Amino acid sequence: MRSSLASRLAAEAMGTAFLVAAVVGSGIMGARLAGGNDAVALLANTIATGAALVALITAFIDVSGAHFNPAVSLAAGLAKELPWREVASYAGVQILGGIAGAAAAHIMFGLPVFSLSHRARSGGAQVFSEFVATFGLLVVIQGSARFRMSLVPFSVGAYITAAYWFTASTSFANPAVTIARSLSDTFSGIRPADAPFFILSQLAAAAVATLLARSFPIHRLDDSSRRIAATPPKLEA
Repeated sequence: MRSSLASRLAAEAMGTAFLVAAVVGSGIMGARLAGGNDAVALLANTIATGAALVALITAFIDVSGAHFNPAVSLAAGLAKELPWREVASYAGVQILGGIAGAAAAHIMFGLPVFSLSHRARSGGAQVFSEFVATFGLLVVIQGSARFRMSLVPFSVGAYITAAYWFTASTSFANPAVTIARSLSDTFSGIRPADAPFFILSQLAAAAVATLLARSFPIHRLDDSSRRIAATPPKLEA
């Protein structure tokens, strides 16, 4: 049975909050322990984020679809898997949840609740990286869901873990996470002035990936896929 809208929105808010707490918190911890070695800090950030995605998607996919990402919810709307009025609601609670997650991470590490980031992430290469990262994320979600829904948490976690390293932007791939990270003047932050370009690129990539996915053949291999298809779409990150 499909969960109520209130339950789904609560799941999206909570899941996004924990995701951002994992991203920001592991960035703070990694930077503190790495002794100035950004590669070590990024590795710690990467592992924590990928692991959190697997756990959170597994926990919430049967409730809300585990989007945790306005770009994923946009794709669901374009694919007519989520009503447009619910797309807006999903995006709203994802953004609020992400902001709450950043605040929680700051409090845990004894930092100001919010602080605008000064970490520059600008330029065409960074923006294009976000297009590539988000496009790939949607392809992985849609392709995994068509093959076997139970693989989606692991596919997404693995993809984001890899994309941290093969994209110049370290793969934000999520407008809600981008907004939250602009409020964190830490290792994982992004200047507020740079965030809109990331967000536009992410949303454009989600739209393009969804339109291209219509040409893919659909073969669902297990009963859980049919069950999940009755609930809002495929998910996040």
